[in-house]
Amino acid sequence: MTTTPLQAGLPPKPQATVVRDALGVGTAVGLSGFAFGVTSAGAGMTVVQTCVLSLFVFTGASQFALVGALGSGGNPLAAAAGALLLGARNAFYGLRLSQLLGLPASVRPLAAQWVIDETSAVALAQPDRRLARLGFTVTGVSLYAGWNITTFLGALGASALGDPATWGLDAAGPAVFLALLLPMLRARSSAAPATAPPVASAARSEPAVEPARGALTRRAEAAVAVAVAVLAVVLALVCVPFVTAGVPVLVAVLAAPAVLAASRLLTRRPSRGGH
Repeated sequence: MTTTPLQAGLPPKPQATVVRDALGVGTAVGLSGFAFGVTSAGAGMTVVQTCVLSLFVFTGASQFALVGALGSGGNPLAAAAGALLLGARNAFYGLRLSQLLGLPASVRPLAAQWVIDETSAVALAQPDRRLARLGFTVTGVSLYAGWNITTFLGALGASALGDPATWGLDAAGPAVFLALLLPMLRARSSAAPATAPPVASAARSEPAVEPARGALTRRAEAAVAVAVAVLAVVLALVCVPFVTAGVPVLVAVLAAPAVLAASRLLTRRPSRGGH
């Protein structure tokens, strides 16, 4: 009998709840395919090209980046490179999901097509492997079907639909992620101890330093992530007036190594000063 690893801090869930949540995510985000179909048609792509892109690329951020750059007259190579960089994050999702889902080798190439933000979020929100597989599969099927159907309809009726923002489709993705994050944050906070013991012996006080170090490490990681995001936005905005469409995304990638290099220099300085 195979065991299913538990996700630390996550409460148990009934199967029906997982299916309901997965269908909700797949349906809500799948409707955003309308927005992509309209945007792609407005960028000059045919209905066939738009549908093929959704069928085989199937990652919204990369698709929007590609057609947006092409629609702005950008270089096709720069547009494709920017879309590829945005889609590269799915490889990191795949590394985590590979351990969590534990799918057979014969199924992994097919499952890789569904490794995107939404399926990863639903799978990681589950307490064990069985429910993670269920959430991943239901989200993948419903989202893939919904995204491609609405892409086709959006490309066909681009002129009739008009601006996707007026339909509220641009807010579907962020709203879904907020709905997913809230229960996970509540689970983490309830799993943490409310207060520390008021009195501790000398033998017990030393291990208490480790959680403090862990908290500092998490804060440092969060600060680095925020710095990378802010610098990437600044680099992209500065480059927009001077380069063609698609290139600012490539330049923004430099934010990560720049911030990491700066953070390493800052952490080495105190240690050198102490000697």
